[in-house]
Amino acid sequence: MTDLQDQIEHEQGAVDERYARLDRLRATTRARLSQTRRVGPSGSPQNRSERDAFATLYEDRLAQLDAVEQRLCFGRLDLADPDGAGRPLYIGRIGLTDEDHTSLMTDWRAPAARPFYRATSARPEGVVRRRHLVTRGRSVTGLEDEILDLDAYAGTAQAVGTVAGEGALLAALATARTGRMGDIVATIQAEQDAIIRSGLAGALVVQGGPGTGKTAVALHRAAYLLYAHRSTLERSGVLVVGPSRTFLRYIDQVLPSLGETGVVAATVEELFPGVTVTGTEPDAAAELKGRVDMAEVLARAVRQRQRAPRDPVEVRVDGRRVVVRPADVADAIGKARRTGRPHNLARITFVREMLQRLADQYIAQLGFAVAPEDRAEVVEDLRTTREIRIALNLAWMPLTPQKLVGDLLTRPARLEAAAPRLSARERHLLLREPGAPWTAADVPLLDEAAELLGEDDQAARAQAAEETRRREEELDYARQVLSSTGAGRGLVSAEQLAGRFGSSGPSLTTAERAAADRAWTYGHVVVDEAQELSAMAWRMLLRRCPTRSMTVVGDVAQTSSAAGARDWASTLDPVLRGSWRLAELTVNYRTPATVAHAAQEVAQRAGLPVSAQTSARDVPAALRVQVGDDVDGVDGTALVRAVEESLVELGVLDGTAEEGGRVVVVAAPDDAGAVAARLAASSVAPYLDARGGSPLDARVAVMTPRQTKGLEFDVVVLVEPRRIAKDSPGDLYVAMTRPTRTLRVLAGDGLPDGFPTPHA
Repeated sequence: MTDLQDQIEHEQGAVDERYARLDRLRATTRARLSQTRRVGPSGSPQNRSERDAFATLYEDRLAQLDAVEQRLCFGRLDLADPDGAGRPLYIGRIGLTDEDHTSLMTDWRAPAARPFYRATSARPEGVVRRRHLVTRGRSVTGLEDEILDLDAYAGTAQAVGTVAGEGALLAALATARTGRMGDIVATIQAEQDAIIRSGLAGALVVQGGPGTGKTAVALHRAAYLLYAHRSTLERSGVLVVGPSRTFLRYIDQVLPSLGETGVVAATVEELFPGVTVTGTEPDAAAELKGRVDMAEVLARAVRQRQRAPRDPVEVRVDGRRVVVRPADVADAIGKARRTGRPHNLARITFVREMLQRLADQYIAQLGFAVAPEDRAEVVEDLRTTREIRIALNLAWMPLTPQKLVGDLLTRPARLEAAAPRLSARERHLLLREPGAPWTAADVPLLDEAAELLGEDDQAARAQAAEETRRREEELDYARQVLSSTGAGRGLVSAEQLAGRFGSSGPSLTTAERAAADRAWTYGHVVVDEAQELSAMAWRMLLRRCPTRSMTVVGDVAQTSSAAGARDWASTLDPVLRGSWRLAELTVNYRTPATVAHAAQEVAQRAGLPVSAQTSARDVPAALRVQVGDDVDGVDGTALVRAVEESLVELGVLDGTAEEGGRVVVVAAPDDAGAVAARLAASSVAPYLDARGGSPLDARVAVMTPRQTKGLEFDVVVLVEPRRIAKDSPGDLYVAMTRPTRTLRVLAGDGLPDGFPTPHA
């Protein structure tokens, strides 16, 4: 049998060859970028535009090549040829070819790489052997083989390692956490791969319990779709929606490591430009605002800003009398509404109709016919008369979303008129003081209001038409540039180059343009922790994805929001009208089996809709519980001792730790401040995030259950679980399922129902 070290050395040569090619591509791209920059700000505007476009493309390409440095090549397939000889196919983060365009490495997303994730002994798909390359930096440190076709394998190169194929996966799962999510491209499992490569059309809902890899699958799916449908998605972009800015920072390196750098990431409250969320409110108020009925409330509030006066309004214009009659106003309002346009756009019809009626009155008093150009002057005189402007504005006032929603939530009379179906208690919950900061639940209301109001901006419409014309010219010019220079060599399309052209100013990325444009629509939207979204938030998201091409991932057992989903059908059928399909993930890769079982028992006892799942592994002493007299409160020594012992076990205190190793102390919102203060005054203070930075960067963080959503840590120290469960059983389920190694429970107030009794 061939010695393992010999085969590692052989694979080291193959990996070295691919890194060498990567380095050459980087050097070439960097040289082209430097040459382009040296041209300087000279030449015609078109020349400067062309230079800037190529510079940005080279920058993007260099960013992609730099981002794939770690584990560039992680797999190899030996395929059965008709003559029985195996031929290797290397799998990596991106596709690479040599100078002669011979393939060196296949992109993991390519159809040819699919057997690396899907092939089994029962269905080998032409694969004789699947090899996982274990690397650290640029060095091959180990190999793991799976023999899928024993007959075809006979007489060929020998296999090393095991045939189970789980070593690479388990090694990845045991790696210490670093505060950033890692990709799973080298260890994607078959059920995950089927979801990742699912078609672009329609909404795919991925349901799975904690630790089943929902987020990782969603991000790898985004990367796959950008690869497989680049022409469709590149200009419109892909939007990733997460539950918090901390969560988005946690995942921000995954897509770049997969070769994709142009995805837009945002929380729901960040999707309305110009509004910053700083306010909070009771859950009951947020739940009310999240109801789909609020769309009707807002629509009624808009219509109530279109009203005829009770009495006629008489105005003198150049000595002549015109009257704003209630009947005329009502007729003009009716005509404007029949256009079906939003409030501010329909107002143009209303004002035009009223000015024509007032002009008829004025001209009738002249006693002679008026030429069309003279009538236009009369209309203009009427339009600029202050009293007429006031009368028409009182009948149909132009509005902003902030004005409409702000008035609705601060004026009891307006709210009562717009929401007659709400009870007095419910309306009281919604009311607040003028000038109160916007809350997260306000943002979907603002977006709904913006849709109802529209914008009265003729200049913007003219600019849009001009941009369309200029875009066509830039596309034609880009084709000519590529044809005459031979630039790009297939890596740059005319559409990409044209997208970088601009007559002046800096080139904006898709993310920058989308962030500033409320009406931007995306080719695909990924929604993580989707169970938390309210009905109004779903309406907001669907406006940004009219094709309904979405990847929706979540777990209805982890719902914390009172406005969130309790089951997918009742939540999504009203908004997606049945155009969605469900896939499930069933293997828990994160949480040790002992901890996962305990969490499921507690969740089931609380009546949560827990998904069936199995755990991929267990860890010795993964669940440790202290109850009653052993716990001296949220500010006692037991808390400090639990954190200290966790840091010792991770090797942090003695300096033997890997780069990773994270401990999170999870407490109820009312307890978190006291917990943080106790730890800040203890020996673990140097490991706390005490300087106001991200908790992801600290060895020890203190968080509430909802702040940990979507995140994972080596050790979770759970403080007083009954207090958490009292507020929300879903929050307790979330908190219990964050650890990859150990869950330590400090329960001075006792344990929730279903929690396993600690061993004596």
